[in-house]
Amino acid sequence: MGKLLAANFARLKKDKIFWICMGVMLFYAVVYMLNGCRQATADLSDYSYGLDQYYFHFAASIGLFCALFSSMFFGTEYGDGTIRNKIIIGHARQSVYLANFLTAFTAALCMMLVWLIGALVAVPVLGFWKMSAPNVILYLLIGVMLLAALCSICTFVSMLSVNKAMTVALSILLVLGLIAFASMVYGSLQEPEMSSGVSITANGMEMSDLGPNPNYITGVKREIYEWLIDFLPTGQGLRMWQLEINRPVRMLVSSAFITLFTTLGGIFLFKRKNLQ
Repeated sequence: MGKLLAANFARLKKDKIFWICMGVMLFYAVVYMLNGCRQATADLSDYSYGLDQYYFHFAASIGLFCALFSSMFFGTEYGDGTIRNKIIIGHARQSVYLANFLTAFTAALCMMLVWLIGALVAVPVLGFWKMSAPNVILYLLIGVMLLAALCSICTFVSMLSVNKAMTVALSILLVLGLIAFASMVYGSLQEPEMSSGVSITANGMEMSDLGPNPNYITGVKREIYEWLIDFLPTGQGLRMWQLEINRPVRMLVSSAFITLFTTLGGIFLFKRKNLQ
C-alpha cells in the first residue's frame, strides 16, 4: 500500500481542486476571523470576546470541502481507468480503497491546518484561547476524528460510484443533507423551555414569560436528539462551533464507529464491484 499512497500523494501535490480548496479555506478563515475582530471592536457592551468563539467554525463547513475534493479526485481515477489499472498490476482492492481513504483524510487534515493557521490572524485583537490548553487539544482531537468520519463517508460514495458527475452530486448532496439534518435537530434542542414575550409598561419594554413552550423537547425524545447531534460528524461540527462539547467520549467513539463501519462496508462492496 506504500506505493499506492506515494502515487496518490504525488498526484495530490499537483491536483488543482486540492489547492483550490486549500486557498478557499485560507481565505474563508481570514475573512471570517477579521469579521469577528470587527464585531469585537464595534460592540460597546461589556461582552468579552475571545478567539474560541470563532476558531472552531471550520468544523461546521469543512465537510463540503471533503466531499468536493474526494469526489473529484477519485472520480477522475475512475474516468481515466487508473483504479482498474492498479488492480490489474496486482494491488489488492482493499489496499486501493484504504490508500484512497488515507489520501482523502490527509487532504482534509491539510485543509483543517490551513484554517487553524489562517485563523490566528485574529490573535492581535481577540487574544489567544480563553479555554485551557487541554480543552483546545480535546477540541482539535474531536475535529480530527470527525474529519476521519466525513472522509470515510465521502470515500465510500466516491469508490462505489463510477460516474464522476454523479459522484460529485451524491457526495455534496449527502453532506449538505447531513448538515441540514444536524442543524434541524440542533435548532430543536435550542428551543427555550418557557415562551417569552415583550410587554409595554410604564418603565418601557419588558420581557415576560408566557408559559411553557410547546416546542420544547423533553424526556426520551430529547435524549435521542442529543445522541444524534453527538453521533453525526456534522452535529459534532455544530457543537464545536458553538463551544458546546459536553460529551467528548461519546463524540470520539461515534466518529471512530462511523469511520470503521463505512470503511469496512466500503471495502466489502468494492471487492465485489465490477470495474469493467
